[in-house]
Amino acid sequence: MGETLYSSTYQPDPRNALDVLAFVLTPVEAFASHPDELEAVAELLGAAKCEAIERWQSLRSEGLRN
Repeated sequence: MGETLYSSTYQPDPRNALDVLAFVLTPVEAFASHPDELEAVAELLGAAKCEAIERWQSLRSEGLRN
């Protein structure tokens, strides 16, 4: 069974390392194409990507403790 590459209804699983990695490695141009938007989107995504990694690490350690 293959991974979903694109779906407008796709919701990534914060516990799934592949979902988190795919989000973190997705270039900012996938979220904005206009040059005026790129800087703002990059700033927002930077914070969101850090949050995604922190959440994954937290959920992973929670799972290891249980």
